[in-house]
Amino acid sequence: MTETKSLQVLLITYYWPPSGGSGVQRWLKFVKYLPEYGITPIVFTPENPEFDLKDNALLKDVSPETEVLHFPIWEPYRLFKRIKRLFSFGKSASGWRSEKKVGGVANWIRGNFFIPDPRIFWVAPSIRFLNEFIKSRNIQVVITTGPPHSMHLIGLRLKQKNQQLKWIADFRDPWTDWGALKEFRISSPVMQIHHYLEKKVLNGADEIITISPFYVKKFQKLTTKPVRLFTNGYDASDFQAFKIIQTKKFILRHVGVVHPACDVIPFLKALKDWVDEKSIIDHVEIIFTGIVNARLKNWIQGDDLLNRIVQFENPVDHDQLMDRYARSSALLLILTGYQDAEGFLPGKMFEYIATGLPVIGTGPVPGDAQSVLTQARAGSLFSADDTTGIKNALSSLFADWKAGNRAIKYEGVQTYDRKRIAATLSDFLKSL
Repeated sequence: MTETKSLQVLLITYYWPPSGGSGVQRWLKFVKYLPEYGITPIVFTPENPEFDLKDNALLKDVSPETEVLHFPIWEPYRLFKRIKRLFSFGKSASGWRSEKKVGGVANWIRGNFFIPDPRIFWVAPSIRFLNEFIKSRNIQVVITTGPPHSMHLIGLRLKQKNQQLKWIADFRDPWTDWGALKEFRISSPVMQIHHYLEKKVLNGADEIITISPFYVKKFQKLTTKPVRLFTNGYDASDFQAFKIIQTKKFILRHVGVVHPACDVIPFLKALKDWVDEKSIIDHVEIIFTGIVNARLKNWIQGDDLLNRIVQFENPVDHDQLMDRYARSSALLLILTGYQDAEGFLPGKMFEYIATGLPVIGTGPVPGDAQSVLTQARAGSLFSADDTTGIKNALSSLFADWKAGNRAIKYEGVQTYDRKRIAATLSDFLKSL
């Protein structure tokens, strides 16, 4: 019997271990499981990137058999960080405003002089290298994933030089309609360039994929090309030894970065009222595991009740995160405040569901995240102003915790098993 030859696929990504955060895990897990379905991924990533978060534990998911090409990169973004550190004024109110002003200037420079992002200087040398690599290895499929959207510009130029290539552009976030762009106060002429580049990429790619139904609809309005959905998910192998630990307090845990745009305050106000009304301050604890923006932290520490029950924990590697999940009673998901939060399906949400712990939070109702939680019967999202709904849900969760109720298997969670999604992705790649 003739053995079927594996399909070689070149992945161009900025984020790769030891980079941390949810963005890196999407393709890390695809690369982990695709070889089981006849796909040989080759990863092209920077040799010396600038990461905000590092997670060495993720390196264990990179098989020794996976070919990873590390290519040097120069980023002016490092200069911006040095400027911010130089003008850091501590935690006083006036110092915070001064630091914010300096950061605003750096963001304006970043947004208006480095288009589409500071990784633009990696584009030209990468194209020169990869153009020869593709020919020498007879690569037939190239995938670019962004942000940063400079990765898509590499794919665009490679496609122009090699028309036989099948190029897939993966958007983990929108481009011109991405909420983060507001931080950079981009001028109208520069925004026109973004729109031009986005259109070139969307029309130049053979296939476009993204992470949520809302984003599918958003991109479908910008191009006549088909837009396909491949959600994020959870890795079942991470949960093989997972076991919930009954805690002495009712612990509500939030995992991940709390960006300035993330509006946790309405939920915390409702929770504060609930704790006060029930007189249970000694029985409740909220833990933020990850980076929390300074303004929210200062607001919490300025409130007598919240300051007593809220704890802040530094980011932990992903393998340690399983222990943090296990020592929780419920998990907090806040999508309020983000632009286009209707389509925000953060990777941690799928891990939340995989734990079997109940999920509670605020966000768009209706929205994609609410649909996933409802389908899995894994928890509830409330509008930020639904104080009554939030407090009633907290009371129910607290009663379950007191009764010793353990985690349950939620319905439909297997739909989001990353290995299962990788199998569907492999069929798609083979059909190109």
